[in-house]
Amino acid sequence: MSCNGNAATATAPKTNQGCCANDHSKTHVHEHQHSDEHHSTSASSSSDSCCAHTASNELIADDEEPESRSLTARLSWLVTGMDCPSCARKVEKAVQALPQVKQCRVAFATEKLLVDIDHDNSSTAVDSIKMQVNDAVVNVGFKLQQVGKKPINTDDDASLQQNLREHWHAITLVSAIVIAAILTQFNSDASQWLFTFASVFGVIPVINRSIKLARSGTPFAIETLMSVATVGALILGETAESAMVLVLFMVGEKLESFAAGKARKGVKSLMSLVPEEATTIVDDKRIVVAASDLQPGDIIEIKPGDRLPADGALLASGISFDESALTGESVPVEHQADDIVMAGSLAVNRLAQLRVVSEPGNNAIDRILHLIEDAEENKAPIERFLDRFSRWYTPAMMFLALLVVVVPPLLFGGDWTEWVYKGLTLLLIACPCALVISTPAAVTSALSSASKRGVLVKGGAALEQIGRIQQIAFDKTGTLTQGVPEVTSVVSFIDDEAKVLQLAASIEQTSNHPLATAILAHAELKSVALLAVSNDQTLAGLGVQGEVLLGGSAQLIKLLAPHHMTAQLAELAHVRTAIEDLENGGNTTVVVLQDEQVIGLVALADSIRDDARQAVEQLQKLGINTVMLTGDNRRTAKVIADSLGMEYRAELLPEDKSRIVGELSQDKDTAMVGDGINDAPAMKSASLGIAMGGGTDVALEAADVALMHNRLIELPQMVELGQATLTNIKQNISLAVGLKAIFLVTTLLGFTGLWVAILADSGATALVTANALRLLRK
Repeated sequence: MSCNGNAATATAPKTNQGCCANDHSKTHVHEHQHSDEHHSTSASSSSDSCCAHTASNELIADDEEPESRSLTARLSWLVTGMDCPSCARKVEKAVQALPQVKQCRVAFATEKLLVDIDHDNSSTAVDSIKMQVNDAVVNVGFKLQQVGKKPINTDDDASLQQNLREHWHAITLVSAIVIAAILTQFNSDASQWLFTFASVFGVIPVINRSIKLARSGTPFAIETLMSVATVGALILGETAESAMVLVLFMVGEKLESFAAGKARKGVKSLMSLVPEEATTIVDDKRIVVAASDLQPGDIIEIKPGDRLPADGALLASGISFDESALTGESVPVEHQADDIVMAGSLAVNRLAQLRVVSEPGNNAIDRILHLIEDAEENKAPIERFLDRFSRWYTPAMMFLALLVVVVPPLLFGGDWTEWVYKGLTLLLIACPCALVISTPAAVTSALSSASKRGVLVKGGAALEQIGRIQQIAFDKTGTLTQGVPEVTSVVSFIDDEAKVLQLAASIEQTSNHPLATAILAHAELKSVALLAVSNDQTLAGLGVQGEVLLGGSAQLIKLLAPHHMTAQLAELAHVRTAIEDLENGGNTTVVVLQDEQVIGLVALADSIRDDARQAVEQLQKLGINTVMLTGDNRRTAKVIADSLGMEYRAELLPEDKSRIVGELSQDKDTAMVGDGINDAPAMKSASLGIAMGGGTDVALEAADVALMHNRLIELPQMVELGQATLTNIKQNISLAVGLKAIFLVTTLLGFTGLWVAILADSGATALVTANALRLLRK
């Protein structure tokens, strides 16, 4: 379905891509504790989503049975002119009122309108819906633009003309007021007439917008309050004040627009990372195509200094890319052949050719933007409360203003003019803009700051929860450790180490588990030939077994975790002693059995991440307790936990992790950090799930936060950002409510008037937004 003049987009369904995975084509490994999870999970598909979202140009299926499933097509536009989240709600209400629209949503951070309609509409019907959506948005004071479309005129003269067209009304109003103010010194009557003209001229567009908003379902907008207050001031003869109120209102809107643009700056910088064109290689010819036309399997070429237009698998080794815009890592990363490089990465040292691996609209940058859009649906609890609060707050304040106007004159003989004036002032003070924007401004700034460091937070609720975390539980392998174990020694009880290694490697040859990979690599290093295996199977939570042909007969070979063999090892003191010695050295031990007889041990070790110790230390300085959870043996777990200075729980099955995290979360707000499929249940049991970006798609999907670049040092910084965001939100709410309370009292006492009221409202909105923008520097 192509875009027409209204610039909507809709396409057929596409498979979601993992939003943070660094490698779409390689098999991801899972929990690395051989003792429990060995061979208990399989590689996850690279096409699984890690964001649990639907791309903006997909067909979306309702949660119904397949035979009755109703699909919806999604149209998308960019909305221009939105200053705050309340503007986004105005657009939503107007579009949602259209009969053909099943659902709509405005993502304020990316300025995108997403509209769902029945997918079986004819092209003519779709064109009609697009026109209706466009008209509905224009009627509430905003404009639609095609996604990805740039303004045609970019020269200085065209820009000047555009600014004049946009601001001529404000310029005329301000000019009239300035002239009227000067005339007060010479001709007060002419000055009054000019102030009256300025007020009428200024308020007519506001009244028109308030009427349109009321018709579209937003009767209590700031435009309504402004219209009532300005008309009332004119009736009272306060022409200069009514004109000044309009000017301050326009200035406040411009300030909000500027602040909103600053808050969205980080998101827009991400959108600009992907070039519009790409160079493809077809039959040894270089052809320039639109980046949006690239398909998986296309071969593209980028020069040093150019950015990658799609996720791609590198075709040659030794090429460096600057990924700082995506990961926050300032040092260029050298990639080898078949490594996946994310869209937006900058080629550094030489010409690079890559094979495209991402679907159109689903590269790394797109997935981050989709995540930010979806994050707005998952609002922080404070934000949800303020949304509900603002719905009845404005009508309640309008009713209070009416009481202020009517009660004193009727019951206490007050002057009608005085109390009408106070009621109008109270209307302007009642505007909830500063209060409504207090939380989303802080959340948007914090999400933008986090995304620039390569940390993806799935919504305001998750961000708020980060600030409340008191305890963090870590998976060991692949999270606290490198996740790349190596064989350190082979112990034989039959005086034939080569045979023990041969049997162990033969059984492991069909596995993708990290320990299996390590054993196979060691066998290859030692030039050990592998035997054919039959009837191989995984022993869930225990190990693996299979049959090999030895001496003309099938021999059952098992690789098991020692702590599941307590009974068998009870009478084998020499085996127990060897296991203890290895585990006290920080090794993970695998017991090799031939026909139920222990014939040897394979010891493996995994090194601790370089930044793990620093991350744990900084978390503890922030008052965060840390716990390591592992399926490995107690002695090995103790060695690693002691070196990191943290608590530990060892010899755990995946269900044990989930249970323990649930118990920890009951006492304190607990986050779970992991990278494997078997970590997903624990993440869901935690107050907050945090996934390592290089982990499995299932773990990423289950998580609330994803560390794209696998740097644990980002954790304490994220906790600090979460805490700062909570503090910022509280400051914003205090500013918004405090200023309104002060001016409410001063208005009722007669100390402040209309212009001070609107200045207080605009000033509070500007202060709240400016305070929120401080989070961009975190």
